Formats: sequence, C-alpha cells, structure tokens
Amino acid sequence: MFSNKRFLLPVIDAVIVTACMYLALLFRFEGRIDNAHMASFLRMLPIIIFVRPAIFWLFGLYKGMWRYAGLRDLSSIIKAVTLGSVVLAAFIFFLRLPYSRGVFAIDWLLNLVLVGGERFAVRALREWRTERVKRMKRILIVGAGDAGEMILREIRSHLKSEYLVVGFIDDHRAKQGMSIHGVKVLGRRHDIPQVVKQRNIEEIIIAMPSASGKIIRDIVSICEGIEVKCRTIPGLNELIYGRVSIKEIRDITLKDLLRRAEVKMDLPEIASYLEGKRVLVTGAAGSIGSETCRQIAQLNASEIIALDYNENGLFFLEHELKKDKNSKSVSLKIALGDIKDKEKMRLIFARFQPEIIFHAAAYKHVPLMEDNPAEAIKNNINGTANLVDLADEYGGHKFINISTDKAVNPISVMGASKRMAEMLGQSKDDSKTCFISVRFGNVLGSDGSVVPLFRRQIAEGGPVTVTHPEATRYFMTIPEAVQLILQAGAMGRGGEIFVLDMGEPIKIVDLARDLIRFSGFEPDEDISIEFIGLRPGEKLHEEPLRVQGAVRATIHECIFVAEMPRVDGKRLKADVEVLKELAREGNRHRIAEKLKEMIPEYRPNVKKK
Repeated sequence: MFSNKRFLLPVIDAVIVTACMYLALLFRFEGRIDNAHMASFLRMLPIIIFVRPAIFWLFGLYKGMWRYAGLRDLSSIIKAVTLGSVVLAAFIFFLRLPYSRGVFAIDWLLNLVLVGGERFAVRALREWRTERVKRMKRILIVGAGDAGEMILREIRSHLKSEYLVVGFIDDHRAKQGMSIHGVKVLGRRHDIPQVVKQRNIEEIIIAMPSASGKIIRDIVSICEGIEVKCRTIPGLNELIYGRVSIKEIRDITLKDLLRRAEVKMDLPEIASYLEGKRVLVTGAAGSIGSETCRQIAQLNASEIIALDYNENGLFFLEHELKKDKNSKSVSLKIALGDIKDKEKMRLIFARFQPEIIFHAAAYKHVPLMEDNPAEAIKNNINGTANLVDLADEYGGHKFINISTDKAVNPISVMGASKRMAEMLGQSKDDSKTCFISVRFGNVLGSDGSVVPLFRRQIAEGGPVTVTHPEATRYFMTIPEAVQLILQAGAMGRGGEIFVLDMGEPIKIVDLARDLIRFSGFEPDEDISIEFIGLRPGEKLHEEPLRVQGAVRATIHECIFVAEMPRVDGKRLKADVEVLKELAREGNRHRIAEKLKEMIPEYRPNVKKK
C-alpha cells in the first residue's frame, strides 16, 4: 500500500501532466486554441492522466527518496517523460485526432521541467532546511511550566531562524514524555548531561521564575560541569505581572543563585504610615540608605531628608531621584552632616521636623572596627544615641534602626556596637516615639559586601581572597532587605527587634567561584582563590537571626520578633557616657571590657593590647 506521501505524488503528477498539455496547446496556438484541438485534448485527457503517471511508476519515480535525488534520477525522468510523449503520440495517431506535432515538443519540455523540478525541489528544500537547522542554536528549556511554554511560543514567533527548541527538562514525574506544542519533555534535572550530549544542545534556558536559589545553583552547577552555556529568566518578584518574554532571557547572575521567595508586601499598610510624612534617612548615600530613599519616594511621602556626610554619594542620589519620574512627586532635601555631631543633628531636626526616621548610618566593616573600636563607639553608639534623643525630643512618630545579624551573640566590636544601638531604642519605652530595630544579614552587592571586592580582585587578575573554605554567610538582595525594613516599620508598635528570615546560608568560596565564572574565567585556572584565614572579629558561620532567645512569628512570614531582655534606661545612659569617655581616651582594652559588662553575650576574640 502507498503511504500518504506516495499516494499524493501520482495525484500531483496527474495535475502537472494535464497542465503541461494544456499549456502546450496555449503556447502553440498563441493563446487561442481552436475547437478541433480543444475537443482532441478533452478526449485525450483520461489517457494523459493515466498513461504518464503509469510510466513514471514503471521507471521507479515513486519509489525513490527524492530528498536524495541525483543525476541517475534525472536520467530516469528524461526516459519516462520521453516514453510518455511517444505513447501519447501513438494514441493520437491510432485515434486519428487532429494534433499539432509542435504541441508534443512543447509538452515534452514542460513535463521535463515541471516533473523534474518537482522532485529536485524536494531535495533543495531538504538541503535548505538542513542548512537552516545547522545554523540555528539548539536550545534546551529547563522548566515545562507556564514560563517554559511562553518562552517556546515567543521563540517560535520571533526567533524561528535563530533558535531551535529541542526539548524540555522538568523534575515533575507526571510531565515525563509529554509534549508542549510538539516539543517533548526529555527528562529530569539529573538527565541534563545525557540530553545535552545526545541532542547536541548548545544552550540551556532556565525558565523557572518561582524556583529557589538552591535549585538554580544546582542546575547551574550541572551546566558548568558539561560546559554548556546557561541563561535564565528573572524570578517572579522581578517580572511584571508574572509575564515572561524572550526579552527577559539573560545570563545567570549572582541574584539568580541567591533567588529567594518573592517578598509579599502589604503596600496599603506601608503607604499608610509613610504617606504625607516627612522622612529622614541617615546613611542615605549608602547601599541600604539610598535604596530606602528610592522605595519611599514611590510611596507618597511628602518629603525625604537624605542625610549623610558623603558629599559625592548625596550628589548622585539627588541627581538620580530628581530624574526618576516615579519620584518627582516627593520633595527631596539633602542634608550634609555627621551623626556624631549632635549640634548639627539638632539643626537638621529643628529645620525639617522629621516624622519617620530610618537610621542606616553605621560603620560596618568588622576588621576595621576591631582595629578602631573607639570609632565604632563614636559612630554606631554615640551617633545613634544622638539621633534617638533628638527623635524623642522633636516628637518623631517612628524611629527604625537598621541593625545586623552580627548583633546576635556578638564576638566583634562592630556587632556589639550594633547591639548597643538596638538597646538605645529599647530603653525609650516611655517615649511617644515608636523605636524599633530590624536585623538582617549581608546584602548582595552592597558597598560593604564581598561582591564589589571580588569584582575588583577579578579585574586585577586575582587572586580572589576568601577567609576560610567553610565560611558561610546569609545573603539577601538590597531591594528585598529594604522592602522588609519598610514592612517591619509598618508593623512596629515600639520596642520590638524584628529579625528577617534570611533563608539558607551560602558558602563564601562558592560565591567567589560563581562570580569568577560570570566574569568569563575559570576558578583556580584563570583566577586563583586564596584563603587568608578569619580576620579579627569574624565568625566562621553567622548564627541564624532567630537563635538568641525566643522569637515569635508575625503576620508576615519573613519577619519575626526577638524576645529580648528589658533594658534599664538610666543605667544604659550612664554606661554610654562611660563608653564615650573611653572612646575619647582610645583605651581598647577598657572599651572591650565595658562592652562585655553591658552585653553579657558579647565574647570578644581580639587580642588585648
């Protein structure tokens, strides 16, 4: 029996040979076929439709694979067409029908061109498709969900000539072997190396916007092991309305490896305590401070007072916010000053009368503060005390102190100074101002994080310096940290120390290796990694924010409240005065001893000098 294609070819040929004879008559008689020849054509029509395809069959023109047509096949076509013309001429002679000999010559030529052309066109089309497929980049999509389907649809709509989606990868058992728009699910995550090898995959697209950072890191690790390019689409919190587009496909970034669940914000609650308010942000030129200004500017605050002693940072922040269309409705005021200067701070409070204060100004580098403990006291404790007193004096509504995970069971001066900053707010339990603190870990890409340092070291050709091969830290992105700070600010009623869920800890050495690869180099080959040992005040592993004392959940799944001991305000004030004097003297040993006395959980690991 004929297959569908083999049955179709004789039908096509029947149409072609009929058209050839009719066109031959038109050409011969210059478009005006007389009645006698038209009558002969109609009588010959059944014979033409039967004879030529039958002869084509005898010569094997329906048996060959025409995508491989060659010179031998051309010879068969010439013989079949010629014999067909002879047989048709014989029928005309025996039936004694009027027919011009020139018609047979034209009909022979047309059959040769069209019948032969039809077959050789199959080969040409096949070769064109093969060459086109060779030029196309072979893609494997990881994630056979809605995002993966959208990417496949968009590639076919806009990038047909550039990309060929070969298959999907998905860990879901029920999806194995299923197809999306004709593209099959070829296996699970652990099958990627085998699929890449078998299908000659050139690039992998991770289409899993809701996947955790751990899953993304695992897939990236697999791709690095088989040396295939891996790209992704942003996480859900970066996508607008959850829509996925090929425009969002990009190279993997550190943010993708960190990817955490989307932060759910209660925007009405946040907007209600910021709308129409005068908001002071200290440390406004820093990573957290500047992002706080950006987000507040979109929440209908009436005025933002950006305070810092970093002149250049404030200049660029002012330029950015005034240029941003979403921030033009808020009045931006720039205040240049040092939080250690209480009289300058008093002038700023008197002039601007801030209602909400976000306190982000702090010294954050642990080893530097170990070497300069007096400066940590002056800035992180005395500076905070100045702001806390002035917020209370000038009737601020809320004071949100931005703290750190290093304040949990601190072993460094920096951690202890930030714990003291928290205690300063806790001591104001009789104030009309709502004082709260928000603790979180490292923020990816901030001025004080390891990422900018690693980037500089890579640019210089290495080595990239890591303290310890097992050192881990908790990370979140700057926008996410600020979103949670704003949310905690809305929830605070006074005296709380909010702790943020930081997810799973990440090895610093893994972060370094990923950054080296993202920069186009191979770790330990192109760029070396050097372990320099833990520096004074550093922990091998930062403790989870929820280990110290009891914590209680809040209505927000990522925010908890630490149950901390009550602070004696009068005693704390006296102790802070002692610390001020010790800082003026620069007595490192006495400072450490006093901090240990004030914070029982403080266990300094520095050598006494």
